Amino acid sequence: GSDDDWDDDWDDSSTVADEPGTLGSSYPDYEAAGGGPSGRYRLSTRSELSLGSRGGHPVGHPQPPGGGAKSSATVSRNLNRFSTFVKSGGEAFVLGEASGFVKDGDKLCVVLGPRGPEWQENPYPFQCSIEDPTKQTKFKGMKSYIAYKLVPSHTGQQVHRRYKHFDWLYGRLAEKFPVISVPHLPEKQATGRFEEDFISKRRKGLAWWMDHMCSHPVLAQCDAFQHFLSCPSTDEKAWKQGKRKAEKDEMVGANFFLTISVPTGPGAILDLQEVESQVDGFKAFTKKMDESALQLNHTANEFARKQVTGFKKEYQKVGHSFKCLSQAFELDQQAFSAGLNQAIAFTAEAYDAIGDLFADQPRQDLDPVMDLLALYQGHLANFPDIIHVQKGALTKVKESKRHVEEGKMELQKADGIQERCNIISFATLAEINHFHKIRVRDFKSQMQHFLQQQILFFQKVTQKLEEALHKYDSV
Repeated sequence: GSDDDWDDDWDDSSTVADEPGTLGSSYPDYEAAGGGPSGRYRLSTRSELSLGSRGGHPVGHPQPPGGGAKSSATVSRNLNRFSTFVKSGGEAFVLGEASGFVKDGDKLCVVLGPRGPEWQENPYPFQCSIEDPTKQTKFKGMKSYIAYKLVPSHTGQQVHRRYKHFDWLYGRLAEKFPVISVPHLPEKQATGRFEEDFISKRRKGLAWWMDHMCSHPVLAQCDAFQHFLSCPSTDEKAWKQGKRKAEKDEMVGANFFLTISVPTGPGAILDLQEVESQVDGFKAFTKKMDESALQLNHTANEFARKQVTGFKKEYQKVGHSFKCLSQAFELDQQAFSAGLNQAIAFTAEAYDAIGDLFADQPRQDLDPVMDLLALYQGHLANFPDIIHVQKGALTKVKESKRHVEEGKMELQKADGIQERCNIISFATLAEINHFHKIRVRDFKSQMQHFLQQQILFFQKVTQKLEEALHKYDSV
């Protein structure tokens, strides 16, 4: 099973869920609305298994036989064990079944910013470049893989990571943070893994992924992510220790919600109706954005295909026709027409070159737009589950209020449920705010890049035509 010089108990063909002791791992791909390659994203199988097997209860605090938690006697439990609200631990937390010691280092702070709840900014922001994908071999050349060089700005120390290490990290984070949108990785590919175009495309996808990880105030500071960025590639023992520590993290499921620290004081209780309205508005927004992203992706893909094949062919057909005309003119062998023949031949070459410019252009402008859309389709695929957790918490609050009115529940218990729902609401709104913030940043920068490249392209086309035009001046 050895597959890596510094992790000999981790097989390359497996996901994290294939380790001994877990249930199977044949989970279907998540397919975004509209389908197609750009819409396919893997579910975190480890999250499905480990949280599902716990039934949403915190580690070390199993549900007593017969549903012994007092709060659940009057506020009903969700019977669907596969509900995201249950699996994430949201239900157990809201019903007051989570208990555990939260270290200062585990606290995730939500603060009130100008746009409402926000994650507290990372006091030590950093970036990380992904460079030089290189093919490496082991077992005397029997095993090949691609390693990427990572250079985090806050350490300055380069490390090398393979795709499977990114995949492992994604699995850990998707399990740990049920109300945070962990960016999806570029898709796996079984064949053509060592082709230059695929390696280049994957590196760009990983670079976008890394940018979103470093930009997130919570994900960037997570221990597992910092271990991934800083553990020396050659230190097998240190890697395994960090890996095991991340896998034994108890602040997952219901316990994760205990780590969220929210503002206190008079203005710190959110109006539940207002929260519901904001979340419903965001849900409608994500649905529309997902539809338009799929449409733009399809249109850009189709336009790029036309440029690479159709436009190139058509321009070169025009060029070929001009070339045939110049060859016909050459048959007259008159000295005074030589200049014209050469100018027409040059025009033919100009159109041939313009055809090549069209074929090369999508790589400069449309491909980067499609890379960005793929990353955001991953985020949009995450939000239904995040919203479901928040909606589940709101439902429990409504139930508890009804039970208080009917005299079936003490007001103190209902207040506890509302307080814990308040925590989930703060975290959800903070995540929504963060999403909008990076969306504006990313699409502004990508649209500027797209239009700059378009302008450069048409300037090159104009230059070719002007050169051809000047050839006729001396005829």
